[in-house]
Amino acid sequence: MGIVAGLDSSSEFTRIVVCDTDTGAVIRQGYAPHPLEGRPSDVDPQAWLLSLGEAAAGGLLEGVQAIGVSAQQNALVALDSHGNTVRPALVGGDKRAQVAAADLIDGLGGRQAWAEAVGCVPAAQHPVTKLRWLARSESEAAQRVAAVMQAHDWLVWQLLGRPARRTADRGGASGTGYWSAATSSYRPDLVELALGHQTALPEVLGPAEAAGTTPEGLLISAGTGETMAAAFGLGIGVGDAVVSLGASGSVMAVHHEALVDPTGMITSLADATGMHLPVVHTLNAVRALRGTADLLSTDLDGLSELALKSTPGSHGLVMLPYLEGEKTPQLPHTAGTLHGLRRESMKPEHLARAAFEGMLCSLADALGVLRARGVEVRRVFLLGAAAELPAVQAAAPMLLGAQVVVPQPADYAALGAARQAAWALGVQQGTLHPSAPPAWQGAATQVFEPGEELAVGQAVRQQYTAVREQTHPEAFGSLKV
Repeated sequence: MGIVAGLDSSSEFTRIVVCDTDTGAVIRQGYAPHPLEGRPSDVDPQAWLLSLGEAAAGGLLEGVQAIGVSAQQNALVALDSHGNTVRPALVGGDKRAQVAAADLIDGLGGRQAWAEAVGCVPAAQHPVTKLRWLARSESEAAQRVAAVMQAHDWLVWQLLGRPARRTADRGGASGTGYWSAATSSYRPDLVELALGHQTALPEVLGPAEAAGTTPEGLLISAGTGETMAAAFGLGIGVGDAVVSLGASGSVMAVHHEALVDPTGMITSLADATGMHLPVVHTLNAVRALRGTADLLSTDLDGLSELALKSTPGSHGLVMLPYLEGEKTPQLPHTAGTLHGLRRESMKPEHLARAAFEGMLCSLADALGVLRARGVEVRRVFLLGAAAELPAVQAAAPMLLGAQVVVPQPADYAALGAARQAAWALGVQQGTLHPSAPPAWQGAATQVFEPGEELAVGQAVRQQYTAVREQTHPEAFGSLKV
């Protein structure tokens, strides 16, 4: 028996879990907010280190043999020739980079060219897009860029004492816009297209490889992005999909190969185990619920109670929840639709039910995109606070067409980082194989089966699809339901 630690450096805090290497049981935990100042999209990486130190205070890491690092994805840390940052890190979906994304898409010949090159189409959040923005908006800083890293890469490098060798992992690299999960290789030409010159890129490690060992003998694993770490912490595998219910939504699933999608709806990411994580995003999820709750002068819990007073199909009401445009299908400038208004359907409970069904049908569309490409989905994990709402739990199995699992709330990204650390440690000690991660106990869950209501759910989906086809015939063919 040994102990390992996993740290998750999100956009707002650092959380550390210390776990038993054999079972994954959490022994102790630490937490600290990030001391952030200034623009939310421009962050001094030293804030991440300060937060890490505070979270680990009081001997939290005593006896730990290995550490895994998870961190917010899409953060661009640009370094000069001495390893110092040329400017604050560019984090999140920086809207300043939207024009840069369009420039890059045109520069390579369109969305299909990017999908075939690296498995994703540039958007404001991608590091490659931020490099283009930097070159166009801060040319002096751009000229001094000698190396680029992401947040978890930079933290691993700092923990190791800033060695000459800089490393990354395939999960994080697959979201940069200049590394392909399909070929497991960089596209330096795309870095040059964005930045205007070549720059050093970190070496991409395999899932069970170690980035190095500190002078004190502490093993540091490869690290990975939050999405990949959370998937690893949940213990999902082939046949599993994860539906994340935030303001926007996302659907990802474990698959045996990278998917090239000419439409750009699928982002082809790598996971933390050697497999792949195709992801489909929707622009509207819980924001559709909140908007409806505001309209009905209630909150999400109240909206859920109202929805359960209605019946499947919402008495004929259908909501297309495209309140701020949509990504699946690609309708960036559209608006939402409420269809089927009749005197008998104009009641708060039917509108509430239509909001939940519209959100879940939109996410079912995203699942359909993956299923149409041969991705197996037998079980769906629902994440996010909205997953606890009874109306979601009642409607999701029948509308998503699969068993629905709601995990107990936990920091799965930190747990995934700890599991990666245990894997790297086991490989080094000869107790684990590089292709076989530690078999930790899965998350505690609630399970909901579609049961006899599956046929009812299919009818609701058909009604939703008919409205979508009628109102947006130009986009209907892109979705295979």
